[in-house]
Amino acid sequence: MASVTPSASFFPINVDELVTHVGGVPGARIRLKPAPGTASEADLLYACDHEDQLCELIDGVLVEKTVGAIESYLAIVLSEYLTRFAREHDLGIVLGEAGMLRFSPRKIYLPDISFISWSQNPMREMKKQSVADLHPDLAVEVISPSNSRTEMDKKRRDYFAWGVQIVWELDPGVRLMRVYSSPEEFRTVDINGTLEGETVLPGFTLPLAQLFADVDREQGT
Repeated sequence: MASVTPSASFFPINVDELVTHVGGVPGARIRLKPAPGTASEADLLYACDHEDQLCELIDGVLVEKTVGAIESYLAIVLSEYLTRFAREHDLGIVLGEAGMLRFSPRKIYLPDISFISWSQNPMREMKKQSVADLHPDLAVEVISPSNSRTEMDKKRRDYFAWGVQIVWELDPGVRLMRVYSSPEEFRTVDINGTLEGETVLPGFTLPLAQLFADVDREQGT
């Protein structure tokens, strides 16, 4: 097994340990330059700005985000519904998958959708820097085939430790939304169910079937 040269503070010493540390993601998503454990916020910004590749920073490791066409479509449609509701009720703002949020100096996440309430003064913070010191009140992840269960479990634990109140994980393959109120506690909303904003977006409702309404559409139908 090929070796990885880590920084002194970074414990994995080979590729298997590195993959495990970042959540069991496919190795192809892990960038080896800069060396794992040494990547910085500046490296993340360079990759996103100059290499047209969205990445997250996880303990000094650049991990590429992968989103397929259907996943991207569903994220955009859902963000449209959330944005419209948030603006109509003056609740806050909605960011897409390129919205960089700082969990810690060595960990920066890009949720597929982030709702951030006005109480965090998001516009003031985002004007100051490209990576904002904000956390989502609601974080949404649209699951792609390359997302491992361990990766999502680790990310979800960080989200709730960060101050996220609700996490939605949308699985397009089975047309199901898991609504997490803690890292382990969740309820499921199937294609016949309705999403609710609960205490984060009070009054928001969206039948899941409405989100998928055009997925099966073909020309002439």
